[in-house]
Amino acid sequence: MIPPQPFHIARWLLLGILLVFFLNGCSLWNYLFEKEEKTPAQLWSEGIEDFKKGKYEEATKTFQQIKDRYPYSKFALESELRMADAYFRRSLYLEAFDAYGEFERLHPKNKNIPYVIYQRGMCHFNQISTIDRDQSHTRKAKDEFERLVRKYRRSEYANIARRKIRQCYIKLAEYELYVGNFYFKMKKYRSAIDRYLYLIEHYPDLGQYHIALERLKESKEKLAEEKEIKEESWWQKLTPSFLD
Repeated sequence: MIPPQPFHIARWLLLGILLVFFLNGCSLWNYLFEKEEKTPAQLWSEGIEDFKKGKYEEATKTFQQIKDRYPYSKFALESELRMADAYFRRSLYLEAFDAYGEFERLHPKNKNIPYVIYQRGMCHFNQISTIDRDQSHTRKAKDEFERLVRKYRRSEYANIARRKIRQCYIKLAEYELYVGNFYFKMKKYRSAIDRYLYLIEHYPDLGQYHIALERLKESKEKLAEEKEIKEESWWQKLTPSFLD
């Protein structure tokens, strides 16, 4: 019998090693050549670099890796906030709003909370539409900005929020005036009066106030004219024909 050759022995030995790695769910290639896993600091540095370059999608993925792999690292908390910022920069306002909200819920005492609330307001503020559209985003933005001012009145973001609040009020006043004018043109004077009164009551210090007062006066006059015409018509129907 011919003894096994060294080449054949080495081949069978290599196949055996490959089989062991295969059964353990790990390839020999990865075992021999796998790169060293990046540290939280390295991932953070890459994420920030992508963020600064405007590569927000790549930055989001990197920040997510930090959160998943190193949840107790000091970089994990910063990554949560930066992920929300990345969503915001991509105009993914719903995702950003939720991400900022999650950060506030998990870290209510964090020094960045005034900024977080301000950004939540901006998520709605940036979606405000024209005055002929529903103004729900305007109201929600105003609510967030007012919450910021109430809780952190001395914050630098509270000062910015105050200006945003006024812009929201102007937008809401313009909307009420628009709707009131629409009803006025449609000769629905009672509905128009309700809108003008609401504007006057809730937005008295804005430029639309005096316009609303004038339109309110006109609407009441038109309504009075309609009432007078109806009363004359009703009386004429009841008047006997021999009195004509």
